[in-house]
Amino acid sequence: MSSMEVENDQNDVWIFGYGSLVWKADFPYEEKRTGYVKGFLRRFYQNSIDHRGTAEQPGRVVTLMRSNDSESKVWGMGYRIANKDKHQVLQHLDHREKNGYERHSVRFYPFPWSQQQLNDPQPILLYVATQDNPSFAGHNDELETIAEQILISAGQSGRNPEYVYKLAEAMRLLYPGEEDDHLFELEKILLKRDQTGTEGDINRSELSKEG
Repeated sequence: MSSMEVENDQNDVWIFGYGSLVWKADFPYEEKRTGYVKGFLRRFYQNSIDHRGTAEQPGRVVTLMRSNDSESKVWGMGYRIANKDKHQVLQHLDHREKNGYERHSVRFYPFPWSQQQLNDPQPILLYVATQDNPSFAGHNDELETIAEQILISAGQSGRNPEYVYKLAEAMRLLYPGEEDDHLFELEKILLKRDQTGTEGDINRSELSKEG
């Protein structure tokens, strides 16, 4: 089912969060469910000129890249949006992700198994940055280069390093033992170089619009 067909039917819709939406959703939802999508890699290949940077000094946030491995997993959070709220929420997310992201419909795999929540794979919408959008930063930068950009960037939602720390923290909490080498290696580089520390970041995130 395409993104448009999912939006236009009369059922609830699922939204997949793999960045700041993992730990903080700023829209109404009926339930949230841990799980993953297949065939993608999470990468810090998108510039942020609003939430985690400015036009003059862009930050870096995540997008998804197609993987050569169809079984490659990106772990995140699925949110079920009631049909009555669907139009409003999708409009909100379209605006929020206006800086180069497009909607796609993929399959969501709930995990771990639950007696209280659904376990069957579901169609789900997610936002992926197009590689021809003006804020796409490319996919050739080394992690050291990405870290240098992140360390000096901040936007309306706070310091850019906070975004990395919160995402890595959420992944370890929700999916202990699962590895995301790109994310965890970037976090390690930042923690070695970041002179500000994480305490202020964590407090700031409670007030953040974006997470």
